[in-house]
Amino acid sequence: MKPYVILNSAMTLDGKIATKTGSSEISGNEDLLRVHKIRKEVDAIMVGINTVLVDDPRLTVHKIPAEPSDNPVRIVVDSRARTPLNSRVLNSDAPTIIVVSEEAEPEKVKKLKENVDVIVCGEKRVDLKCLMEKIVFQGVETLMLEGGSTLNYSMLASGLVDEVRVCIAPMIAGGFNAKTLADGEGVDFMKDAFALEFKKVYRLGEDLILEYMVLN
Repeated sequence: MKPYVILNSAMTLDGKIATKTGSSEISGNEDLLRVHKIRKEVDAIMVGINTVLVDDPRLTVHKIPAEPSDNPVRIVVDSRARTPLNSRVLNSDAPTIIVVSEEAEPEKVKKLKENVDVIVCGEKRVDLKCLMEKIVFQGVETLMLEGGSTLNYSMLASGLVDEVRVCIAPMIAGGFNAKTLADGEGVDFMKDAFALEFKKVYRLGEDLILEYMVLN
């Protein structure tokens, strides 16, 4: 069992979700409102530890009218328990789950548990399939995946993504070290690429929104 997973991201025309310095101001205000509407609709939102370290996001619904109860559960995949204790995802605005591996330093895990729930899945790295099973039993039926690029790839490679929604902004960033929509190991041959089925496309301000179903 697993939740219905929507991978949502904004990227440049050349597929970058951030520059080599981590700058990620890509989509327009209309798209930000779209993202917050999705957040309001889903049960949980998930990011990787690098997103927390670089962006320090709130991961709440705050760009559109909302009640505190509209905030999704915030899930951070953090194998080594590196989430800083002053991170905004640890505030009381919404429930938070930090997911660690068995190799996470016990003292760090203990400190995190003082603020939020901690789930252990996997030996050296977080076992994503294990995580999906556990959060389903905690009532998470729909999950919005907001990256970053390594977590996006790992979720796709594990067959855990059901839908992909991408905002393409009218800009090109370039850069060998700039993050793309899905990094990680990648496939060796195009025949092994993750197959998608077109769902719909529409313009939103200056941006283009593409939606696909994942053919697992």
